[in-house]
Amino acid sequence: MDKEFITDSMKADVLIAALPYIQKYYGKTVVVKYGGNAMIDPELKKDVMSDIILLTLVGVKIVLIHGGGPEISSLLGKLGIESKFVNGLRYTDKDTAEVVQMVLAGKTNKDLVSLVEVCGGKAVGLCGIDGSMIKAKKVDDGENDYGFVGDIVKIDPAPIKKVLEENYIPVIATVGTDDEGQVYNINADTAAAEIAAALGAENIITLTDIPGLMKDVNDKNSLIPEIHVDEIDSLIESGVIYGGMIPKVRSLEVAVRAGVKKAVMIDGRIPHSILIEMFSNEGIGTLMSM
Repeated sequence: MDKEFITDSMKADVLIAALPYIQKYYGKTVVVKYGGNAMIDPELKKDVMSDIILLTLVGVKIVLIHGGGPEISSLLGKLGIESKFVNGLRYTDKDTAEVVQMVLAGKTNKDLVSLVEVCGGKAVGLCGIDGSMIKAKKVDDGENDYGFVGDIVKIDPAPIKKVLEENYIPVIATVGTDDEGQVYNINADTAAAEIAAALGAENIITLTDIPGLMKDVNDKNSLIPEIHVDEIDSLIESGVIYGGMIPKVRSLEVAVRAGVKKAVMIDGRIPHSILIEMFSNEGIGTLMSM
């Protein structure tokens, strides 16, 4: 419907319809993992920030966890460093680790904080190094070398809670350190799940560049609206879940098993997809359940 024909009565109806959902989430923590095209397209970026600010204004505690893969790849290319991936995770040698920290905790993080402020919100940029928020160790699966890619050992949510208490939106870059100060690249989906669990979040929402988990990525009608955690292994074995989708799905599994009440993967290319997901019974995307 054209915005010119939206009457005051229609606006009131929308607000009344949203009231039960606002009441449901009031005072609750919702973690949003932000990445993909929604993080690149200028209009979609504004939509996401507007959604987050609106939710904050109606009493929802939003924690924004961001990636930055395209920006990292772009800078690596300019520096003549090849981007390599192992099982969906970016191989991170010493030079790449420095670029990851520079891009994620520097430019990308502060650009997002600035955009929140421009859109009328209040945000504080953090990274996993701050306050020893994310303690990590080198990933070791016994088969592959990932370089300085980290597994999360411990999340200390205190810095995030402090920012939320001051009514700011925490914007978090996912790099972490070990006890010796070595910096590790942490997969943003994994970090979002662990942070959601540590905060006792009500909901975790992962933005992607597809409608959700698909049986066939080439068939837009093959969306899987809900999966049970016990189905994940068989879906990986059958090839339905593969590559970079594996850490995304595994992260939602971690969140659900840790007690996060709702874990969903949605299409970040849809304007205001976060509001559609949270303020409707049907929602969108793929819901992970126990």
